Amino acid sequence: MKVAVIMGSISDREIAKKVKNKLDELEIENSVNVISAHRSLDLLMDFCKKVEEEEIGVIIAIAGMSAHLAGVTAALVDIPVIGIPVKSKALEGLDALLSTVQMPKGVPVATVAIDGGENAAILAGKILALNNKKIMNNIKQLREKSRADIIEINKDLEI
Repeated sequence: MKVAVIMGSISDREIAKKVKNKLDELEIENSVNVISAHRSLDLLMDFCKKVEEEEIGVIIAIAGMSAHLAGVTAALVDIPVIGIPVKSKALEGLDALLSTVQMPKGVPVATVAIDGGENAAILAGKILALNNKKIMNNIKQLREKSRADIIEINKDLEI
């Protein structure tokens, strides 16, 4: 199974890079595309129809402002969708956060923090790890590395 990363606009590229880098670190096959729920709905619908044949297990949708990409995607597929709301100039990303998290009953979207690309990748990895021991091991190694980093920081801590 792989993770598909879709972004509503090319302006979301930096967040997508963080997602892709973390997925690569976890050795999870992935793809990245720009697909707008508003400007290219037909492309989104075609993408969603191919989810099973492409063996996609999780979709990560990155979108700002009205941020409907994750919700529309979740309405079209039967696999987990993780939304990443993007910080905007107008409302600092609160608009995107609320649009992503406030989904109607029956159409859930897991939502991470504003600009939370790395956490979205880790969450996708944890979902896939339920049926993949290699990914589970990679997640455990990532957590152990984080723990070791904290121990190292404390060795040199001066205040």
